[in-house]
Amino acid sequence: MQQRLLFPTALSLALAMAGSNGALATDKPYPPLELDDPFLEIQPLPEVLTATRLRQAPAAVPGSITILDRSLIRASGARQIPELLRLVPGMLVIPDGNLTTVNYHGSSAGQARRLQVLVDGRSVYRSGFAQVDWSDIPLAIEDIERIEVFRGPNTVSYGANALMAVVNIITIEPADSRGTRVKMTRGQRGISDWYASQGINYEGGDLRLSASGREDDGFDKRADGSDFRDGRRLNRLHLRGQQSLGTVQSLDWQLALKEGTNQRSNTYRSTLPIAADPQEQDSDTDIKARDYAASLRWTFEPSSEHSLYVQTNLQQWERLRQWRACDAQIAFDPALRELWSIYSPEQRRRLVESKEISAETPEQAALRAQILPRLFSQYDPGSGTFAHTCGLINEDIRESRFDLEIQDTLSLGPDLRLVSGASYRHDRADTETHLNGEQSRDIFRLFGHLEWYLTEQWLLQGGLMAEHDNSIGASVSPRASLNYLITPAHGLRLVYSEAVRSPDMFENDADWRYRVTDLRPAVDGQREAYFFMTARGPGNLDQERMRSHEAGYNGRFASLGLNLDVKLFHDVIEDLVSHEPKIYRFEPTNDSRLELNGVETEIDWRAGLNDRIRLTYAYIEHRASHPLDQLITPRHSGSLAWLHDWNDGWKSSLMYFGADALNGYRFERLDTRLAKRFALGKGELELAGVWQQRLDDEPLSWPNNRFDQRHLFYLTAELVF
Repeated sequence: MQQRLLFPTALSLALAMAGSNGALATDKPYPPLELDDPFLEIQPLPEVLTATRLRQAPAAVPGSITILDRSLIRASGARQIPELLRLVPGMLVIPDGNLTTVNYHGSSAGQARRLQVLVDGRSVYRSGFAQVDWSDIPLAIEDIERIEVFRGPNTVSYGANALMAVVNIITIEPADSRGTRVKMTRGQRGISDWYASQGINYEGGDLRLSASGREDDGFDKRADGSDFRDGRRLNRLHLRGQQSLGTVQSLDWQLALKEGTNQRSNTYRSTLPIAADPQEQDSDTDIKARDYAASLRWTFEPSSEHSLYVQTNLQQWERLRQWRACDAQIAFDPALRELWSIYSPEQRRRLVESKEISAETPEQAALRAQILPRLFSQYDPGSGTFAHTCGLINEDIRESRFDLEIQDTLSLGPDLRLVSGASYRHDRADTETHLNGEQSRDIFRLFGHLEWYLTEQWLLQGGLMAEHDNSIGASVSPRASLNYLITPAHGLRLVYSEAVRSPDMFENDADWRYRVTDLRPAVDGQREAYFFMTARGPGNLDQERMRSHEAGYNGRFASLGLNLDVKLFHDVIEDLVSHEPKIYRFEPTNDSRLELNGVETEIDWRAGLNDRIRLTYAYIEHRASHPLDQLITPRHSGSLAWLHDWNDGWKSSLMYFGADALNGYRFERLDTRLAKRFALGKGELELAGVWQQRLDDEPLSWPNNRFDQRHLFYLTAELVF
């Protein structure tokens, strides 16, 4: 489609903000993360943890990292985590109805297979189907302290699947959330959210219990003008506790529960014309989602030079979906199922998409000859339809995980630090339809990272992850970097890393078949039968392999309140697995390749006590061998934000998001938030309004993602006491 010059709105906003900034603080460092905090005479360098598992200043990190802090999260007015990630350069948010995928730089729009996502160190990446259910993570956005996004491959620290980036969501510690907090949100498109938390302090420990819910109607219209039934409703419960066990030991534990419903319409179409009564099949095929998670971490810190922790977690994901559909009786014929199994992928596509058969083998022709008499016997020339039956389809999916990890951090001298550890993970997926039962994996890992200051300015770092997956074999992922620290707050970096991604259970080991039960009327006297379309995974997929080269700069100009990060990158992914997960064209292979080149920048400017300006920009050139990987990546994308404190309890934020071709569609949006705080005795009340205005006239990422209006408005009331 025709593209146009991006960011005219962003330019005008930048010019306007340049004239409204407060006075520059030329002799003081910028304030801490919260905008309410005053300037401090001495402000230590911030530290990040996600890059190497070591606490490091941003200038010393072997890569690029974005921090979305608590004040930025609040000022955004976002209702869900993916909306926050639009503030990360190069991060692509792709809604598809009430499901959302998030990709860094590119690859398939409908899948998010190459991004590791952690909540307080616990991976929420579902390895059975290579998914992160962003809408269903059992965590309220109000409980997030900050989000650290490592922008680049990090298999060396977090194992396979951290191929392109790592999103580490860090929740507020219970000691920092004492008291009571209640919040309500209401707005257009059926928005109805709520949140409540209670923080408790007791001898030797702290506890926070939070409960929350979210509900909305989703998109309004499909591309054909019909209603899009994609609303969602969910409720969550999160409990986090911290307990001191003396001066050198502590426990941190969490429990999380989530239940909800994601709406789906029955869009199934029979393979042949039938005369089914609409009441014979379900009009809705909603997915019931239930998640459970529990984690426990024991930390031992005998000295400032040595620390050790052991962490374990258990998780369970359930996606339950059973519904009735109708099809021609011939669709359950065993001979047709056998014929389908020996058709080539091209023959299958022709049969489904154009009802054509070509270049049959003698064996295929003989089977088709057996089927034709039965097909004609079921045909009614008067109505032009075939005899049909209706049955119950089971698409339930259950996944579980047990994870155990030990990590040791040791200072070997004033210039040398080492972090090392080991982990074991057991993943299991159980689905009758997609895997024909249960599949499981066992993964063992050994990892280490060495930080060595050769001089005060030269920093050499190296890391290695050795991993064994019983379904794919062994792999090794290295990383090496050299940082030149002009000062502790300014650093240049050169980074080389390799990373892998293991095929998920569905890609490699799928045994995709539909056993339809409770058939009415029965077919050949049977109340259950298999649908003729089936698909199987190849079983021999190799790991995807990435080689990444990065050069960059990270600097903090304390006297100006300015943080700057620049990244130049060249990434190549080979043995890429790209496929469209449709049963009639399920052909995962390692035949694809993706090359990415470009530059990213991130500027965060505390322009005085009352203003904060934040700019991100990504320019990406990509070459993809598979059509599915060619549309998602925009050449230009970014964001611009202005946060302002008007005093007397008034605050505002103005944020612009843009991409010139997000999955083939231009995207531009302007978000405005205005909030007012009121003192209520020992408590505080905040009222806020959020207005989102689309500046383009296109669907959001996919043709069916359409709204009747280009704007969205919602109000929030929050009480803290």
